[in-house]
Amino acid sequence: MKPQHSDPTVQPVPAAVTAAVDAADVTLSNPKWAVLALGANLGNRLENLQGAIDALGDTPGLRVKAVSPVYETEPWGVEPGTQPSYLNAVALVKTTLPPSSLLERAHAVEEAFHRVRDERWGARTIDVDIITYADVVSDDPVLTLPHPRAHQRAFVLAPWHDIDPEATIPGQGPVADLLAAVGQDGLTARADLELRLPE
Repeated sequence: MKPQHSDPTVQPVPAAVTAAVDAADVTLSNPKWAVLALGANLGNRLENLQGAIDALGDTPGLRVKAVSPVYETEPWGVEPGTQPSYLNAVALVKTTLPPSSLLERAHAVEEAFHRVRDERWGARTIDVDIITYADVVSDDPVLTLPHPRAHQRAFVLAPWHDIDPEATIPGQGPVADLLAAVGQDGLTARADLELRLPE
């Protein structure tokens, strides 16, 4: 069942809008698929996620093609109860931006939402991580691809699997198998919340 947004004034994305997004791909020269994971546990979490998706959609050379259902999760890497819970989602995008430029754009979106990087695993208004970029495998410390911990994180794997059940992580295997291995403890599907594709 498709999750419903808590705001009754929000309508589903019309087929014409989806078709327009698809048609716009003709403006992209040799686009690549990338998977982005988004999370927020400060402020209005859903608005922050939607704002980040909209900002990504405003990026020249980038089209947001699919957005996952929303999940609520406990913070990763910190003591229980020390931070608010996260809302998490995954977006599939097509882009002509190289990985380095996509990373710059992700950081710019985070900065626009006043993301603070004072501590590792710290609370944040928005987090935008590049999980995969086409089939690129790189151990560059600035941008390791695929994301080095994505295969261990149910809050990445579950929403990703929802919108791309056949997905794989290069060097790790099918997302479905990885999700089955890590399980979904601490992960709650928020069917009352919904993210929209950028218009």
